[in-house]
Amino acid sequence: MLKIFKTHRLVKSEDLNHHGTLFAGRCAEWFVEAGFIAASSLINPKNIVCFKIHGFVLNAPVKAGQTICYESKAVHAGKTSLVTSVKLTNLSTNAEIISDGFITFVNVNENSQPAPHGVELKFETEEEIRLHNLAMDLKHK
Repeated sequence: MLKIFKTHRLVKSEDLNHHGTLFAGRCAEWFVEAGFIAASSLINPKNIVCFKIHGFVLNAPVKAGQTICYESKAVHAGKTSLVTSVKLTNLSTNAEIISDGFITFVNVNENSQPAPHGVELKFETEEEIRLHNLAMDLKHK
């Protein structure tokens, strides 16, 4: 079973946009951070760079004082890349899904060139296989 990492955030006034809801830029920052945490559990953090964010769409507003949770896990390992799945839920509204998507990270060497990481992932559940297949399809988009 893949290891799931949960990151909780309390949305504060400094996280809001001019509409009084969570600023998408802040939300995206936390989204990448959550994915990075999952990737860094498998690869040395100093060697990881973010290559691409896939499918980041906010489906509902989040207000100040609400608590949100990012759940992240690695779902695909290429030769030099690692794809993480991130799901964002609003704990203040019965775990309503706010966003979900994928982030591709690349393992680099001391010259910032892609380098093999040697990570192998094993998928046990139908959900893990589904997410892995979705991550594999990202290569073709």
